Amino acid sequence: MKAVPPVDDILPDTSNVREWTYRDITRLPQAEQKEWKAACREELEALRRRKVFKLVDRPKGRKVIKNRWVFDIKSDGRKKARLVAKGFSQVEGIDYDQIFSPVVRFETVRLILALSALENWYITGLDVRNAYLYGKLEEEIYMEQPEGFTAKGQEHKVLRLLRSLYGLKQAGLAWWRTLNESMKELGFKRLVSDAGLFIFRDKNGLLVIVVVYVDDALFCGPNKALVEKMKAKFMEKWECRDLGEPKEFLRMRIQRSGSTICIDQCAYLEKVLQRCGMQNAKPAPTPLPAGYHPMPNTGTADPTLCSRFQTVIGSLLYIMLGTRPDIAFAVAKLSQFAANPSQEHLNKVLYICRYLIGTKSYALVYNSASGLGISACTDSDWGSDPSTRRSQTGYFLKLAGGVFSWQSRAQKTIAHSSTEAEYMAISDCSRQVVWIRNLLSEIGYQLGPIPIAGDNQGSLFMGSNPVTESRLKHIDIRYHAIREYIENKQVELFFVDGSDNPADLFTKNLGHVKFTKFRGQLGLEFYNSA
Repeated sequence: MKAVPPVDDILPDTSNVREWTYRDITRLPQAEQKEWKAACREELEALRRRKVFKLVDRPKGRKVIKNRWVFDIKSDGRKKARLVAKGFSQVEGIDYDQIFSPVVRFETVRLILALSALENWYITGLDVRNAYLYGKLEEEIYMEQPEGFTAKGQEHKVLRLLRSLYGLKQAGLAWWRTLNESMKELGFKRLVSDAGLFIFRDKNGLLVIVVVYVDDALFCGPNKALVEKMKAKFMEKWECRDLGEPKEFLRMRIQRSGSTICIDQCAYLEKVLQRCGMQNAKPAPTPLPAGYHPMPNTGTADPTLCSRFQTVIGSLLYIMLGTRPDIAFAVAKLSQFAANPSQEHLNKVLYICRYLIGTKSYALVYNSASGLGISACTDSDWGSDPSTRRSQTGYFLKLAGGVFSWQSRAQKTIAHSSTEAEYMAISDCSRQVVWIRNLLSEIGYQLGPIPIAGDNQGSLFMGSNPVTESRLKHIDIRYHAIREYIENKQVELFFVDGSDNPADLFTKNLGHVKFTKFRGQLGLEFYNSA
């Protein structure tokens, strides 16, 4: 009775399907085995249909990479099996060369959604099935036959890969090159400002914009018929799943009601809170206590604590980059201690989770009724880091009543005065503004100077005038680019009182009253789409 059962008799953990191996599948009940093996056969049939590989004799003197099955259960209950190559065993210079593949930036996606709300554009989405399988390989790569599906009587043979496969180091790049060529054939032009955006104009000047992130795409434009026409042409080239009106993109839920578009990550946030065991914790009023300054850990890192801290802060970082600018400062500040966190650092990361519990139904809202164009706010906190004395830069850009781009980070050099710190913050913000301005000009918008608001008169004067004096002459020349931007009428500076500057939220831990006031100016609203 006390005997330990053999490992093979223990059923796999159903709460973590992605960690299963093919051997775990063979330990399931017969009915479930049949379903999962059918998913494997469906994947192999897709590979054969795309002519991804061919069965050949094992070459002499050539390394043969291995593979594994990756299993998942989709949100609609579908069982999915994917054959993935073990790309970590590839040798650089033999099995691959270049591997970089561009993807659209988060702020670009939010900018297009804000534009769609402001201009009342039509939006529709799709995803390309098994996108990586379309990429053609330039290298000669051999792979073992998949576990459980070796050809009878030909077990000694291997697969010669003709197209890219998930897991290969160059798979993303191969798909990107193939996609780029197909978009050119359809008449789309890739934007220089962001390689994940493609634009099409017909002879009447009507516009279609495509946002692409690997195998997910959003088609949008003012003319529904033209958008659907170009989407149909795209779907003729690739095997796609038509998503219709998009409900999700990059794990951001998209809710549209008339001229209002709301984006949130509520479902992902729920998973993070459950993973951290914080779903029933008491809510906190702010991301971090007012005036709190974390200090480096002088002791040795505890591996268990370090792993948990990095898991939580990594998840919060993804939420912050997606839809929650209100936790930008707290996450950015604590992420600086990810290499050697202390128990106090972990407690404060969980404190951010407590804040998110009370605000988990908040969403970024873009509304055409606001009638608001692009504006920016910037601020800095001089010498705020007690250990390095570096200042904190914070800024955000806003369109259609909601922020679509934000930043909170420590400055690269130590500032000698609050004016210098503010000047560096304004310069950083201006570079982001000019990039957004260039992107919009490629789409077809001809903009005047974009306003940037700051709360330091000295830094605003320095930006607008070629000041050279003993207290300023040492400033790095790259920060003086703001003067050229102003002279070229790309940006213009305005003063806002420090007590009314919402960018202050990105530079320090504020009290509840001030934090709530500034959070309301970011476009974050309570939104329940029950």
